[in-house]
Order: sequence, then structure tokens, then C-alpha cells
Amino acid sequence: MIDIGVNLTGSSFRHDLAEVIQRALDAGVNPMIVTGTNLIHSQQAFELTSAWPGVLYSTAGFHPHHASEQDEQSLATVADLLDQPSVVAVGECGLDFNRNYSPRQDQLKAFVAQLELAADKQLPVFLHQRDAHGDFVKILQRWRHKLVNAVVHCFTDGPEELRAYLDMDLYVGVTGWVCDEKRGRALRQAVPLIPEQRLMIETDAPYLLPKDFTPKPQRNRNEPAFLPHVAAAIAGLRDTSPDAIAQQTTENSRRFFQLDE
Repeated sequence: MIDIGVNLTGSSFRHDLAEVIQRALDAGVNPMIVTGTNLIHSQQAFELTSAWPGVLYSTAGFHPHHASEQDEQSLATVADLLDQPSVVAVGECGLDFNRNYSPRQDQLKAFVAQLELAADKQLPVFLHQRDAHGDFVKILQRWRHKLVNAVVHCFTDGPEELRAYLDMDLYVGVTGWVCDEKRGRALRQAVPLIPEQRLMIETDAPYLLPKDFTPKPQRNRNEPAFLPHVAAAIAGLRDTSPDAIAQQTTENSRRFFQLDE
């Protein structure tokens, strides 16, 4: 199965990255898409794809938390990264009005610039949205016809938000948030409604360790090796088998990111 969102450039993987990747491979998770969240991490993510060719691919872009770092020069460098065959999507980009680490106007400007870049490069977009659904949808509605494809990464909302995304023919990435019966209630209602060909799965490691994971790992850290646990939770909500979820989401992810078999 394919993990479409892993943050392997973070400090929590600095000392045992090779072991983390091997555990993922042993668990049947291959390939993995390493998320680029700003210029430095996008460059580092690409470097990882060179070290693990065919196992790791990456994205390149500016997470809304880092929108204020995006300028003409840094966006041009990201554009160069996107010309590399192992860099398979623009992002992580979008809007996050929950914490506003970057001012909203900077987020809006950076988001549109990255959508323009994705349209120019004809690459899919790896999207982030938190507490900004209205503005997020308005912008995407203006750009969707120019985009080759887009996935709402780490979708945590409910059926209403899902319908808006499906109306724009977007893919939906589901994480271990679905394993949290309290915080993930809305998502758990939405998961059965996601069309088979629009569903993808991810860990967003090292974040979002599934709440129901037993036994708890020694470190409070999520890993791509835990993706089968996410697949099993989704299978239970959709009244199907984990193998069926693995097969369908792998097909979807290969199609979306244009990965070779």
C-alpha cells in the first residue's frame, strides 16, 4: 500500500530514518510520498528520494504555516524541484486559519501562487485545509478546471465538507484521525461516503498516531509502518476488507501521482 503523506524530513526521524523506512517496507508500505512543507524541507524531501529511489517520492511547496516564507525566488526554486521526476506533486499548500502562523493574506496569496504553479507544471496538488473551508472552496472552484488533479490531504471534516470536495472531483486522504472515536466523529461519518476511486490513505507521520493503537509504541510517534492500522479502521467503517482498501487506494495513488508500477 502507498502512504501518500509522511513527514520524514522532521527532527523526530533524524536518528533512525533508515530503520523507520525498513519497518514500513516490512509492513508492506511502499512507496511513500515525503511531504515538502517549505523550501528547506522540500529540498530535503527530494534528497531523500535520491537516497531511496522508487521507495520514496516527494512533494514541493509551502504549507500555510510557512506561507510568509514564500517569495518569488523561493517559489522559483520550488518550480525547479518540480521538474525532477521523483517530485510528484505541488504542496503541501492551502489554508490554515486555526493558528494563523502566517497572516491570512499571506496564506491566500501563497495558495493561489502554488495553484498557478501546479497548473503550469500540470502536476497534482497536495492540499491542506483547517478552519478555512469557505475560502478554500472558493479559491479551488476558480482554479479546479486548470488543475490536473488535487487531493485534500488529512481530511478530518464531515459529510458536508466532503460533498463540496467531491463536487470538484477531488481525491480525499484519510489518516489515523479516523481511529479517534471522539475527535474523529465527523470523519467517521464521512468515510463510508467517499467513492472508491477517490480514496487514499496516509499516516501523516510522525503526527496523528492512532488513538486506538495497541500496544502503544515506546515512542509517542507515528510511523508509515502503521498505515495498515489506518486501512483496517477504514475497512471497518466501509464494511469491506483491509486488503480491498489496500488494493483500491494503491491503484488510486498510483494513478494520482502518475507512479510507475
